[in-house]
Amino acid sequence: MTSLLEKAFDVASKLPVLEQNILARSLLDEIESEKKWDELFSESEDVLAQLAAEALREEEQGMTTELDPNKL
Repeated sequence: MTSLLEKAFDVASKLPVLEQNILARSLLDEIESEKKWDELFSESEDVLAQLAAEALREEEQGMTTELDPNKL
């Protein structure tokens, strides 16, 4: 465990029980969410690589237009 995480747990352990449980649920949900995104991205890696290659080809062929940052 890193010292920063250890410090966070030390501070959190002094909170009221309800706040500790809310914080714990939030942390666990965030970790689970990150796992799901990692899985989804790893499954789509080939598709993303193909889309990137296609975009680069289109750029090389002059088939793209530059975005106007004032219209974003």
